[in-house]
Amino acid sequence: MSAWLLPDHIADVLPSEARRIEELRRELLDTARAYGYELVIPPLIEHLDSLLTGTGEALNLQTFKLVDQLSGRSLGVRADTTPQVARIDAHLLGRQAVTRLCYCGPVLHTRPERPHATREPLQFGAEIYGHAGREADLEVLSLALDCLSAAQVGDLTVDLADARIVRALLAGVMVDPQVLSAVHDALAAKDASEIARLTDDFPAASREGLLKLVTLYGGAEVLDEAEIALQRFPAVRDVLSNLKWLASRLEGVNVSFDLSDARGYDYYTGVRFAVYARSAGDALLRGGRYDGVGAVFGHKLDRERPAVGFSLDVKQLVRAASERPLRAAICAPWSDAPELMAAVRALRQQGETVVCVLPGQGEIDEFDCDRELVLSAGQWQVQPIGKD
Repeated sequence: MSAWLLPDHIADVLPSEARRIEELRRELLDTARAYGYELVIPPLIEHLDSLLTGTGEALNLQTFKLVDQLSGRSLGVRADTTPQVARIDAHLLGRQAVTRLCYCGPVLHTRPERPHATREPLQFGAEIYGHAGREADLEVLSLALDCLSAAQVGDLTVDLADARIVRALLAGVMVDPQVLSAVHDALAAKDASEIARLTDDFPAASREGLLKLVTLYGGAEVLDEAEIALQRFPAVRDVLSNLKWLASRLEGVNVSFDLSDARGYDYYTGVRFAVYARSAGDALLRGGRYDGVGAVFGHKLDRERPAVGFSLDVKQLVRAASERPLRAAICAPWSDAPELMAAVRALRQQGETVVCVLPGQGEIDEFDCDRELVLSAGQWQVQPIGKD
């Protein structure tokens, strides 16, 4: 095996893609800042017991583990940034008011999340802490859609669900954790026969509700069907009303519902969403509400803060985004003549990209050299390329 071969699902990012990723990263952060989100940069590694605390437990199998040579303690390389941002909100900032935080950095997975995915996503995300209302849900979803708009990704479909529906159907039912996990898997797969088998000894209302749930996916009519089919569960009525409210305020996108989508059931506590685009096979971003995520990090009971947010992989998003034009540049001859060097320096200070053509240099990649620096009447001047 050649020494320079990289591990499976790990790859170098070459200039063309790196340029597009970096431009998109900046636009996403600028979009979040326009909403009032503050940037945080958590560390790539943490003590394992902190990294896998709370909702981080679900990331255990996706987390690379190593030993700190300084302390001897176990460390983990983050597989998701959300638990770290929750720790920052609860333990370091300690604010009582609403806090808006965003981040963008690499995470590392022990296994790819889907076929052909990288194990080193560049994760961008935004979170609101301290507001339990649906207004925060709408803001986060609006920001998510504006981020995709900034990436020039169109023909979007927002798929909505809510973790409280399944919880309402199972309220008061004594369920073994392994059976509960299998029920959620069957719901996600819409496997009615498996649900029927797993819930054979469940109360009739819960069993019938779960079986009906696998058919409740599609357009707005799904919510009307759910109101009738699940009317024996009063708590579901408010959830459905909230989903209707949220969907009615989304413009320029298709909206669908999948009320049996139970992925991440041990993470989400309320509304959850995924956004799809015709140009991408899998969801481009996922998010939702995960109240209480920071409680384990706080010193006081009031640090059990409501939270809602989303995240996406910039590397995945850039493949679905529109092609971006090359950066315009000025082509200049190479010389150590003071006048030419001064002219190049002045142009760069003005924000221009100036590429000096070294002796023997061929074509210039990744820049659109539409102008050139030429000596005219004893002065170095910028002219369109091809002008006499």
